[in-house]
Amino acid sequence: MRTAPAASAASESSAVSRNVRDADGMAVASFLLGLPGLLVMNVVLGPAAVVLALVAFARGTRRRGRAALGLALGVADLAVMVAVTIANHGVIWSFT
Repeated sequence: MRTAPAASAASESSAVSRNVRDADGMAVASFLLGLPGLLVMNVVLGPAAVVLALVAFARGTRRRGRAALGLALGVADLAVMVAVTIANHGVIWSFT
């Protein structure tokens, strides 16, 4: 009966490592979405980078630097969008 707790501990450590690996992927994804968001589609890529970075931090990523950069770039994306909108006295795209 000693194998049951060991198997349980192994599956728990596997689940933890999978969550950390997923969080690491989210940290990298937030960085990779925030970077091009400075130039294009900042209304979509900025919030996506912010959300992914915050989720990566919440799940305990080992790539805290990438998550922090993704968060900073996501916020910068939104700041660029606001600055350009203010500079142009309104929205810069037109659907007509």
